[in-house]
Parts: sequence; C-alpha cells; structure tokens
Amino acid sequence: MFLGLVAVAALLTAAGATAANGGFTPVQPHSPNASHTTTAYYVILAFTAAIFVLVEGLLVAFVWKYRRRRGATRTDEGAQVHGHTRLELIWTVIPVLILCVIGIVVFLELPSIADTPAASNPLHVTVEGHQFYWQFDYPNGARTINDLYVPVGRVVDLKVVSSDVVHSWWIPALGGKIQALPGITNHTWFRADKAGTYTGQCAELCGLYHAAMTARVIVTTPAAYATYVSSTAKTDLGRSEYVGSCASCHGLHGEGGYGPNLQQSPLLVQRAGLEQRVRQGGIKMPAVGDTWTAEQMHALAAYVKKHVYKGAANGG
Repeated sequence: MFLGLVAVAALLTAAGATAANGGFTPVQPHSPNASHTTTAYYVILAFTAAIFVLVEGLLVAFVWKYRRRRGATRTDEGAQVHGHTRLELIWTVIPVLILCVIGIVVFLELPSIADTPAASNPLHVTVEGHQFYWQFDYPNGARTINDLYVPVGRVVDLKVVSSDVVHSWWIPALGGKIQALPGITNHTWFRADKAGTYTGQCAELCGLYHAAMTARVIVTTPAAYATYVSSTAKTDLGRSEYVGSCASCHGLHGEGGYGPNLQQSPLLVQRAGLEQRVRQGGIKMPAVGDTWTAEQMHALAAYVKKHVYKGAANGG
C-alpha cells in the first residue's frame, strides 16, 4: 500500500513537470530524425522512471520499517540478514536485460537519426557559425543571417562549419545537436513536415554573447521559398546582417548596449573604415564579417547609413 502511494505521488509529480515539456521532455518533433530521437528518449525515460520509483519507494519503506523502535538503544543490532542467491541473481540479470533493450532500441533508431535519407532533390545549405550569429549559404548563392528558409517536405542537407570558435547547431524540433568546428566539416539533415517557424540556439558556450546566438528555421511552401532565396534575401541582406550580427551588442537602433552607441559614429558613413572594423574586429569586438563578400559589405553599409546613423555629434 505504501509503495503504491509513493509510486502514484512520483508519477503525479512527473506529469506536472513534463506538462508542456517543462524542460524535461523533447519538444514536439517535426522531422523524422527528431522523431527517432524522441522515441529513444522515451524508452530510456520509461526504464529510468520505473527504476527511480522502485528504488526510492523501497528506500523510504525500509527506512520506515526498520526504524529504531521505542525502548531500543543505539547499540541494539537489528535482525541479521544473510545472502539470498536467487534474489542476487535476479537483481543482476534484470539490469543487464534493461541495458540490452535500451541498446537495441538505440542502435535501431540511430541510422534513421544520423544518415541522410535518399532523396531525388535534396537542398544543400552551408551553416556557418560566427561569434555570435549563424550564416546560411544556399545553392543559388543567396545568403541569410540567423534565419534559415527551407521548403516544407524537402530533405535539407546541412554542411556545418565554423569560422572562429566551437559552436553547436541545434533546432530541437528538427533534430539533435551537431558541433560547428573550425577547420572541420560536419553534416546533419532534417525534413520539416509542417510549415512554421522552429527556433533554437547555439548549444556550445562560445563567448560573451553566446546566449544571444539564436537561430530560426522558417519552413514555407516551395513557391515562397523560391521567391525568398531568389529576390527577398538580397533586398533584406543588410537588415539581417545588422540585426543578426551587430544589434546584440550595439542595440537594435544603434543606441548602444554592451557595445558603444553607433548612432553618431562616423564609421557608419566611412565605407573603408566600416569594412575594416567589421572584417578585423576590435579590442572586444569579434571579426563578425571576416568571411563576408563585397555584396554583404555594401548591403550593411547601405543599411546602417539609412537606418542607424543619426548624424555627427555636435561639438560644444
């Protein structure tokens, strides 16, 4: 009876903790690899939860049953219990069987998680980690910052690299983590089953503004995707560069934050000086644009001149 109450209490607590994920369970998967990861997770969770309830329940029961009785002294010894061969074999064999089941499930699910499925027309995108933003390069030469646009239902093959330090690409609803390492190329994939916006962020501590290194995968119709990468991405490039790589330190409108106020900085209207600072960085500023193209530099210069720069400061 007592063990039953302990089990019910533990399960009720677990139900509350896992409501709306609660930080304990995976988010709703929207890609086959994420679904297989979730399956493996729940198999392991079922065994570990059952073991936890059993062990903790027995611990509480034994503490209560074998507590010191009234009138007993501290030197009194309890009943002496000798070995029980059958019981010892049972609690040795059962954990082995549990580990075997977990191992079988994991190795059955692993190929569907790691291996990119065969597809007639996969979309190949390069994901490049920078301090502190993500850059995406598409097959047609388009480039976006922090927002990855893909068509729904299409296999997306990601080549994951880094230009500076170790980062970790992770969009929970679309698959597991994959590290972005300087000088090393890693691969992962997903196939989004539903249009929408899926969020994530760098999962490897990569510097001062690691927490601000977020990413979005925006899943649209094939037609909307084609329109974006063929035209919209180019016109939106300057804004996405500033918002994704500059605003986290300097503020959305250049008002300053961890970095200085840019609204009256002459660098914003000096193309050569701006490019040098963006490519080479400063004392505390990382070289955010060390791999940027001339087109990107032009887009950033045009955007900050129009939307961030407010004019030179008045002397006094």
